[in-house]
Amino acid sequence: MRSDAVRRRETIVRAARHLFAAHGAAVPLEAVAETAGVGIATLYRNFESRSALADAVSLAILAEMEQAASEALAQMAGRPAAAWHDFLVRLVELELGALTDALALLVAEDLSEEVRTAQDRTLAEVSALLEAARTAGLVRAELDALELVLAIGMITRPVPPALRALTPKLVPRLVTVFAAGLATAKPQSRKMSG
Repeated sequence: MRSDAVRRRETIVRAARHLFAAHGAAVPLEAVAETAGVGIATLYRNFESRSALADAVSLAILAEMEQAASEALAQMAGRPAAAWHDFLVRLVELELGALTDALALLVAEDLSEEVRTAQDRTLAEVSALLEAARTAGLVRAELDALELVLAIGMITRPVPPALRALTPKLVPRLVTVFAAGLATAKPQSRKMSG
């Protein structure tokens, strides 16, 4: 594929991702094409259906998640707490909550083998990171990769604009509380009187 065609395809995926997050699964594909700065025919030349476009968005998100986990895993030996924190921040930045409903509706019934393979590979990388975080004493033993990703998705679900205006720091605060809840309990030293 020519480099300009690759860029155009990536632009369409970014536009779809943004619009799916903002407006859900029913966003008109014409709006995706317009946001991407291409015609609807160009969109359909790249993606034969809404489902194919949703697969591409899913693959992009999974690739980013896998890369974030891989980079954090590489940093665990030297700075485990910072690597774990950075990974959680990157998960939040993926806007999983905003995209969950849109993508679940579009890909759940006819999930492509490519997306299934990417999910498995990504969850394996997140699992490896979780194991390293457990070894470093950063997270509880019972947490698994899928639960972590789903929990971040739930915490980052879109908040109605009026509530977001009242509590602009709600999501970061919830993520901080969630991360604290994942941490292993540190034994408290108690002084015995006596």
